[in-house]
Amino acid sequence: MSSSAALPNPAANSAPASASAPAPADRRRWFALAIVMTAAFMDLVDVTIVNIAIPSITRDTGASVSAIQWITAGYALAFAAGLITGGRLGDIYGRKRLFLIGIAGFTVASALCGLAPNSDILVAARILQGATAALMVPQVLSIVHATFPAHERGKVFGLFGAVVGLGAVSGPLLGALLTEWNLFGLEWRPIFLINLPVGIAGLILGAKFITESKAPRAMRLDLVGVGLVTLAMLMLIYPLTRGHELDWPLWGHVSMVGSLFVFALLVRHQRQKAIIDGSPLIELSLFRVKSFAAGIAVQLTFGVGLGIFFLVWTLYMQMGLGWSVLRAGTTGIPFSVAVSVAAGISVQKLVPRFGRKVLQAGALLMVAGLLTYLWEAEHYGMAITSWQMAVPLVVMGVGMGLIVAPLTDAILSEVPKEHAGSASGLINTVQQMGTALGLGLVSVVFFGAIGDRLAPQEIGPAFVDAFQQSLWWVAGVLSVIFLLMFALPARPKAHVEGGAAASDDAPLPTEPVLKV
Repeated sequence: MSSSAALPNPAANSAPASASAPAPADRRRWFALAIVMTAAFMDLVDVTIVNIAIPSITRDTGASVSAIQWITAGYALAFAAGLITGGRLGDIYGRKRLFLIGIAGFTVASALCGLAPNSDILVAARILQGATAALMVPQVLSIVHATFPAHERGKVFGLFGAVVGLGAVSGPLLGALLTEWNLFGLEWRPIFLINLPVGIAGLILGAKFITESKAPRAMRLDLVGVGLVTLAMLMLIYPLTRGHELDWPLWGHVSMVGSLFVFALLVRHQRQKAIIDGSPLIELSLFRVKSFAAGIAVQLTFGVGLGIFFLVWTLYMQMGLGWSVLRAGTTGIPFSVAVSVAAGISVQKLVPRFGRKVLQAGALLMVAGLLTYLWEAEHYGMAITSWQMAVPLVVMGVGMGLIVAPLTDAILSEVPKEHAGSASGLINTVQQMGTALGLGLVSVVFFGAIGDRLAPQEIGPAFVDAFQQSLWWVAGVLSVIFLLMFALPARPKAHVEGGAAASDDAPLPTEPVLKV
């Protein structure tokens, strides 16, 4: 499973779409819905598919430690950096146009990934994939909003949530099957090449069935802000991913410290941008809302924890325990199912009754699952089985499900309505940045615990020990999240736009964050 896990709608504004919704009898809107949902599903699966294939990619390409991290972190970073700008481009130039450009670019990038002759080309193609997904994904709910009348949106958003859950569950299993089958002797490559027929079909059908729409009062682009965010994250994450291999050189420490100054410069630029034209990349006034500021901290930290866990978990099972990709993929099914079931129950039944305590219980359950996993990994060692892992994974999955679905509503509950769209985009952007940072930290918490020169018989035990050490880090991160949640509203307000009676000018919801 991946980070995955979040399909944001950074472009969501309170402004209505310029294109009027088609009449209810127009069946074309359902074709349009199927097309954009398929694209969103393709993006979700592509993220969740990759982790399970990392060991196969490593064996085939000889990828280094840093390349392993950048195959996943590069996508997350490019995706995060372009989300808000991608949404605004759709508002300005047309959501259909940007969606088609995005899906075409994503398809080309998928082909480049599948045909990559080495790990360097694969990393570059993954970064391109993330950048093109940032053009495609923000248009999805904007197109839904412009295509469906208000009274139908509740049903549509429910269907979309089901697609998100299905993508999270099916991605690891599909990745395991495609890799295990070794179609045409291509090993891991079909996990990317499978996007080609889907993307081409989406491009052709999208051009025919999707109705164009724009926002009449779209915010301006802030390319300087995007550049500063990207630079700051690169200055922080690149030294983390290369540090272990290069024995932590001085330039790496200088770069990481320098990233703090770039972040400070970003804040200054955003203040000036707000004064000049009122279109900053980040609406800094939102951070005066205590629940929003705390929620953003939760989202960032949550992304860090999940980014660490899911990559080291895959490496532990396949490279540490020596399991096949199919066995590793099926081992994760109980977790994915538990997340999906708990997410639905938390929103519909638990949060309306118990409020913030549900999210905090989720954090504690995840910690309990991690500690149980730690005990099992130490007790059973290399002899641990998939069935023995099922208990801690289900506990962790239930905990994660209690958090991911209601978290966005909790963060947005005290945000002024006119800033809901900007806040939604920022929430998901920050989560993706947290994931990228967590993937960068894998070099410290996991690979840093593995010796440089290991005999073949030492590799398995070394990976098992490093996995256990990583779980302690993730448990610590979740403990911090539990404390931060005290700043969230005790009774988060439900999103008005999530219901069937959503108004035409209501801000769009964001999907549950299931990407990691």
